[in-house]
Amino acid sequence: MKHSILIIDDEPQILKFVGIALNAEGYLCHFAPTAAEAKQILTSQTINLVILDLGLPDLDGFTLLKELRQTSLLPVLVLTARDAESEKIRLLEGGANDYLSKPFSIKELVVRIKVLLRDLPHLANQKPLYLKGLRLDPINQRVFLNEMPIALTKKESAFLVLLMAHPGTLVTQHTLLCQIWGQSHSEDTHYLRVLVRQLRKKLHDDAENPQFIKTEAGVGYRFLSAPNNDS
Repeated sequence: MKHSILIIDDEPQILKFVGIALNAEGYLCHFAPTAAEAKQILTSQTINLVILDLGLPDLDGFTLLKELRQTSLLPVLVLTARDAESEKIRLLEGGANDYLSKPFSIKELVVRIKVLLRDLPHLANQKPLYLKGLRLDPINQRVFLNEMPIALTKKESAFLVLLMAHPGTLVTQHTLLCQIWGQSHSEDTHYLRVLVRQLRKKLHDDAENPQFIKTEAGVGYRFLSAPNNDS
């Protein structure tokens, strides 16, 4: 089955050459030069991944990203001309799964798409996990906190699986980055900081007095297997 990709960009040349390249890779492409058209496609078509440019004529791309995240866990790869680290962190916090700075290599774009669409192997046959009021269904990327549902992204689900499968055990930053983002991101520790910050918000977990996720500064994270009295 072909994966279906929505490319949201108002530059005709971007739509053309990205579309040609992705069609050659076997993907089915949909094109939207405006946010309004993107919303129409998202509601009428089955889409597996979104490529989003931030400079849209009718709506800021970051606003569209936040709107999408209110109802969808679709992987989103952002194309941006803004190269500052603070901007990249803002994108990740806003719900982007990955980003590419313009100008970009089409080969790198294809690789990043494949990574985002690839099922993480350690999630494939993972059974639900139950710990401390958390019930995690990793395959469907759903978590329940005291039986109240919380929407997780694919990477948030993967992070919790790695920690909850070994409660109390330190899982290093390197292991988490390689397992969730791949070897090429083994040094991108800011990815983890952003993910953990967002996950803590969803779990109502205080970083100063955590009940679930404890940070071992500069080393990694562990899922607290017993009530925490020393953090």
